[in-house]
Amino acid sequence: MKGNELRQAYLQFFESKGHLKLDSYPLIPENDPSLLLIGAGMAPLKPFFTGKLVPPRTRVTTCQKCIRTGDIENVGRTARHHTFFEMLGNFSFGDYFKKDAIHWAWEFLTEVIKLDKNRLYVTVYPDDQEAYDVWHKEVGLPDSHISRLEDNFWEIGEGPCGPDSEIFYDLGEERGCGSPDCAPGCDCDRYLEIWNLVFTQFNRTAEGTYEPLEKKNIDTGAGLERLASVLQNKESNFETDLIFPIIERAAQMAKVTYHTDANTDVSLKVIGDHIRAIAVLIGDGVLPSNEGRGYVLRRILRRAVRHGRLLGIKGLFLTELIDVVVDILGPGLKDLVEKKSFIKRVVANEEERFNQTLEQGLAMLTALVDELKKNEATVIGGADVFKLYDTYGFPWELTEEIAGESGLSIDMEGFEKAMAEQRARARAAREDVDAKVATPDITFLANETLTADEDAKASEILMIGRGANRVDRAEDGEEVTVIVLTTPFHAEGGGQLGDTGYIVGPMGKLEVHNTKKLPEGTTYHIATVVEGSVAVGDDVTFEVDTARRLSMARNHTATHLLHAALKRVLGDHVNQAGSLVMPDRLRFDFTHFSPVSDDEMKEITRLVNEEILKAQNLTIQEMGMDEAKALGAMALFGEKYGDRVRVVTVPDFSIELCGGSHVPNTAVIGSFRIVSEGGIGSGVRRIEAVTGAAALKLAQDDQEKLATLATMVKAKPEALVQRVQQLLDETKNLEHELAAARKELASGSMNDVLAGKFDVNGLTGVVAEVKANDMEELRNIADMVRDHIGSGVVLLGMAGEGKVNFVCMATKDAVKQGIHAGNIVKQTAQAAGGNGGGRPDMAQAGGKKPEALSEALAVGKQAIVNMVQ
Repeated sequence: MKGNELRQAYLQFFESKGHLKLDSYPLIPENDPSLLLIGAGMAPLKPFFTGKLVPPRTRVTTCQKCIRTGDIENVGRTARHHTFFEMLGNFSFGDYFKKDAIHWAWEFLTEVIKLDKNRLYVTVYPDDQEAYDVWHKEVGLPDSHISRLEDNFWEIGEGPCGPDSEIFYDLGEERGCGSPDCAPGCDCDRYLEIWNLVFTQFNRTAEGTYEPLEKKNIDTGAGLERLASVLQNKESNFETDLIFPIIERAAQMAKVTYHTDANTDVSLKVIGDHIRAIAVLIGDGVLPSNEGRGYVLRRILRRAVRHGRLLGIKGLFLTELIDVVVDILGPGLKDLVEKKSFIKRVVANEEERFNQTLEQGLAMLTALVDELKKNEATVIGGADVFKLYDTYGFPWELTEEIAGESGLSIDMEGFEKAMAEQRARARAAREDVDAKVATPDITFLANETLTADEDAKASEILMIGRGANRVDRAEDGEEVTVIVLTTPFHAEGGGQLGDTGYIVGPMGKLEVHNTKKLPEGTTYHIATVVEGSVAVGDDVTFEVDTARRLSMARNHTATHLLHAALKRVLGDHVNQAGSLVMPDRLRFDFTHFSPVSDDEMKEITRLVNEEILKAQNLTIQEMGMDEAKALGAMALFGEKYGDRVRVVTVPDFSIELCGGSHVPNTAVIGSFRIVSEGGIGSGVRRIEAVTGAAALKLAQDDQEKLATLATMVKAKPEALVQRVQQLLDETKNLEHELAAARKELASGSMNDVLAGKFDVNGLTGVVAEVKANDMEELRNIADMVRDHIGSGVVLLGMAGEGKVNFVCMATKDAVKQGIHAGNIVKQTAQAAGGNGGGRPDMAQAGGKKPEALSEALAVGKQAIVNMVQ
C-alpha cells in the first residue's frame, strides 16, 4: 500500500466510525503562544480537550502535519527521526473511551491494512487493568504480547492526563539486540512503535493529586511514515514512497548511488527529510528569518544546502526537489500544489543568498578547525561562532554540527554573550519614540464604562496623575496624565498615533500631547497645563486637532488599501508585520522574500490610486469576531481583539479589523505616492508613503527639481531625459579621448623612462621617476615599460601632494632568477617613510616623504641588484 493510500484508508476508516474528518491544521499554531510550531497531532485540538472551545463533533479524525527539530542532528543517522512527519489520529471529546479506541485500532491494523497479528505487541500502564483486560480478554492478545511499563503515562504538569497504551510491530529477530529480555520498549530496532493510544481520564492538581475527569477523552497518534515502512517492508522510513523518490533525484544530481557509502546516505537522507519540511513550512506561510519559525526554516534549508555540497552538488538544486515533494505530498496536502510556484521562489531566493557566503564561511570554519587541531584545542570560540552566524549566515547549530564531525565543540556561552552584545548595540541605536508615562492607580474606575464618543462636546475630569501619584489639582506648567468620563480623542493603536489638541476647563487649559489606552481599555491623555489650573471634577470641553486627525485618517485608510494591493500584486503570503500611521506619512512593514520590483511598485501604486479615484464610501461596522472572520476580515499585526470587533471595509477591495481613524470616502485621501521600499530584516520589507497634502508637496518638489535640472542642462523639461543621455554619451567619449591622450603622453615619455634602464647578471631592469595622475595611470605606464623590455623588472615612482607612490612589475623569467616585486617595493617605500608589499610579479606601495623619492628609488635599484648577484 502506498503512503497516500494509507493516509486515505485511515481517514475513511474512522469516518465510517462516526468521526468528522478535518483537514490538517497549519503548522503555525492559532491563538497558542506556547507553541512555535505544531509538533503533535493533538496540538491544534488542545482547546477542545481543555473545554476552551466546543469541538465541531465529539469524534474527530485528522492527518496532521508536524515539525520537530529537537533532535535534528539524528536526522539521516537513524531510521525514524524526521523534522517533518504526518501524524494520523482519532480523537474523542467526552464520547467513546478505551474499549472502542483499542478495538478500532486493532481492527484497522489487522483487517484494513492486514498486518500480521502475531507480530503485534502492546504496552500498558501497570495500574491500567481496564486497558489490559480489553487487549487480553476482548481483543484476544496473548499475555506474552502485552507488557506493563511505568513509562505508559502521559502528563505535562497540571491539567488533563492519563495512562496510554502503545502498539508495536515486531520487525524480526534479526533486527534485535539478541538479548533474551528483548521486548517492546527495548532500545534496539526490533520492536517499532506504530501507534499510541492516550486515555485522558484524570486531572492533575497543583498539589499533585489525580482527580477523575467527568468527561474522559481519547487522543491517539500513528506515524504515517512508520506505518508505511511496515506495509512496504522497508528498513527505514526514508525508503518508503513518501521520501525515497526525493533521495533518488538528489542522488542523480550528485551522481552518487544510495546504499554504497554511509556518509553519502546520511546526506541524501538529510536532504530527503529537510526538503519536505521546507516545502510545508513555506506553504503554511513561514518565511526565512533569523528569529522564531523563520529561523527554524532557515536552519533546515541551510543544513540541506550544506549536505548538497558534501555530495558534490554545485549551484541551486533545492527548487528541483520541490517538484518531487509536491508530486508525493500533493494528493494529501492540496495547498502545496496551489503554492508550488511561490514555494520554489522562496527556496531559490534563500538558497542563492546562502550560496553567496557558503564557500567563504566553510573556508573560515575549515581553517579554524585545522588551527584548533594543530594547537590541540577542542573548542571553537564564541566570537568565531558568532562571526560565522553574523557574517556568513551559519546557524550556530550548523557550526556545532560541522565542528562535531571533527571532534570539536563550540563555546555556546561566548556565542550567547556576543549575541547579547549585538542586541544591546541595536537597542541603543534605535530611537526611543515611546514616552515613558507613569500611570497612576485607577482601580476605582474598574467598574466604570468609558467610551470614546467621537461627538462628545463636554465631559468631566475623573482623575489627574502627576508622576506616579494621583493628585486633585494641577497648575500651570505641570505635566500630567488625565482621565475623563468620555473623550473624543482617539487613542494610539493599530499603528496610528494618538490624537492631540486641548482639554479646556473653567479655570485652565490642558495641551494634549498624546492619547493612549491602558491594557483594560481606559483612555488616558498625556498633557501639560498651559493656562491656569485644572482639578478633579472640573467640567471640560475638547478641541481635537482635527486637521492632524484627518491627515492620519487619510494615511490609515491608505494603509488598508496598500495592504490589499500588496496581496494582489505580490501574493497572499504578504502579511502585515508592523505599521506606523502619522500625520505626514505612513509606514507599512510586510512579509515578502525579495525586493519589490519597479513594475510591481507601479502596479501597487496604480491599484491604490484607482481605489481613491473610485470615491468609494467606507463601511465601518461592529460585529462578533466569528461574523468578521466569516466575512474574510484581516486582523492587523499586534492587535488584541475582544468578542466584539470593528470592521472597516472598502467595497470589493479591502476588509480589516481596525479601531483606528478612517476617512468616510476614499476620495478624501487625495492621492497616494510611495516614497521608499526596502528590507528591514530577513523576509520583512518596509514601504513608506505619503497621501493628501504631503503627496502634493512631494509632486511639487519633484517638479521643481526637474525644472532646475532642465535649466542646468539647457533643455525643456519634457526633453530632459534625452538631454541627460546626450551629455552622458559626450562625457563617456571625452573620457575615452582623455585616456588615449594620457596613454600617448606616457608613451611619448618612454625614452625618458628607459633612461633608467640597466643590466645586472643578464637581467634587464628599469628604475625611474615618472609623472602620473593616480595609481591606475602609474600601473599603466609600468605595464607599457614591462611590455617594451619584454623580460626583466620595472620599478617606477611618482610624487604627489604630501605623498609618494611606487609600483614594481617583473616578468615570469625574472621571478625565476630571484626577483620578488613585493620585497623590492617594500624596501623602496620604507626609504620614503611608508610601507607595502605584494606578489613576486607585481606589487605597489606608498610613502609620506615625496622629497625622498630619488633616494627611495636608489634603494629599490640596489634591492634588485642584490637579488640577482
